[in-house]
Amino acid sequence: MRIGYLDCSSGASGDMLLGALIGAGWPEAALEEVVARLAVPVRVRVGRVERRGVPAVRVEVEERDPPAARPYPHLAGILAASAVAEPVREEAAAVLRRLAEVEAEVHGVPIEQVHLHELGGLDTLVDVVGALAGVRALGLQHLVASPVNVGRGWVRIAHGAVPVPPPATAALLTGMPVYAGDVEGELLTPTGAALLSRLVGGWGPLPRMRLQRVGTGAGHADPPRANVLRLFVGDALDGVPQHRPAEGAGVAAPEGRPRVRDRGPALPPAERLVMLETSIDDMSPQLYPYVTARLLEAGALDVAVVPALMKKGRPGHLVRVLAAPAAARALVGILLAETTTIGVRAYEVERWAAERRIADVDTEFGPVPVKVAGDAAGVLNVSPEFDACRALARRRGVPVKRVLAAAQRAAASLLGDAWRS
Repeated sequence: MRIGYLDCSSGASGDMLLGALIGAGWPEAALEEVVARLAVPVRVRVGRVERRGVPAVRVEVEERDPPAARPYPHLAGILAASAVAEPVREEAAAVLRRLAEVEAEVHGVPIEQVHLHELGGLDTLVDVVGALAGVRALGLQHLVASPVNVGRGWVRIAHGAVPVPPPATAALLTGMPVYAGDVEGELLTPTGAALLSRLVGGWGPLPRMRLQRVGTGAGHADPPRANVLRLFVGDALDGVPQHRPAEGAGVAAPEGRPRVRDRGPALPPAERLVMLETSIDDMSPQLYPYVTARLLEAGALDVAVVPALMKKGRPGHLVRVLAAPAAARALVGILLAETTTIGVRAYEVERWAAERRIADVDTEFGPVPVKVAGDAAGVLNVSPEFDACRALARRRGVPVKRVLAAAQRAAASLLGDAWRS
């Protein structure tokens, strides 16, 4: 399986992703063809630059006489009338609509009236279509990404100065592992966030792969640390990478509808993982949530804290951390530094995991991301993202159980016959 890994330690944007794809082998001429098929009046500049000594590809999309903002239906109409290949066009339409939905929710207006101030240029359209076309052209069946550095501080948008990440970007981050680094400014753009949420099928450290190419895309700014997005491309080792999406590919189905693969063997290949364990009986319970969060941010696949009776009859806890082998050493370091333990056990395990992806469903309260899990025979389970449901419940003034139930109904309607019998 050919996979890609995105190093998002300097955030992500549409133009950075285009640069990384070109650096990884997607021809510049293919990006020019995207522009030709969109039939939009823009000029694309592709150059080689350095960001703090790191060679990178810089892509700039310049529009002639850009307006202050374009309404969402106008951009959607350009895309619908274009000659872009149907699979890419449908994917791009879903990403564009998601951006518009977020703006509509943030500003409290109908989606048809949304003016995409920061996203209304034709460069946004080129970034979205180009990124989706590039991933397909490179044959990337699965994308994994690191936790995303969103930046920190304040940024000025059309409505004034707002904290980083701005409201539209923040609304797109559900389900992503994110953090604020030491660089002031906005590192993750709304377009970058929307593309990551659509393309990435798993989050964590660099998976084991037979590396073929590394593409590096440069951001517009040149802060004190290298402002680049790196794309590692290679063949997966040890079978299927963690968190493989139900698509069997990194690109989601049109309009967020999960596709159902042909019936076949129910079990995927087993993953070789590492289980880290430590027993603790002398630590304040207040520290466990913080330690758990630190472990997950550092790439742990799962963390469990289990009550236990220790050897001297004292109550304590067993901390169990599931991880890819490459992440084990860093996670052991966190356990030793952040807890009162003086030793950590490790042993190899195998895991059979249902394939999964995130799909958006529409409810009467608003859009809700749901985790769709399944195998080759169909969909096994659908679980609404609780944090998103809780936020909607607070915003709408309704019990969270009503939002959860609405999301389940919408998911059942969306999937239809995809449910495995």
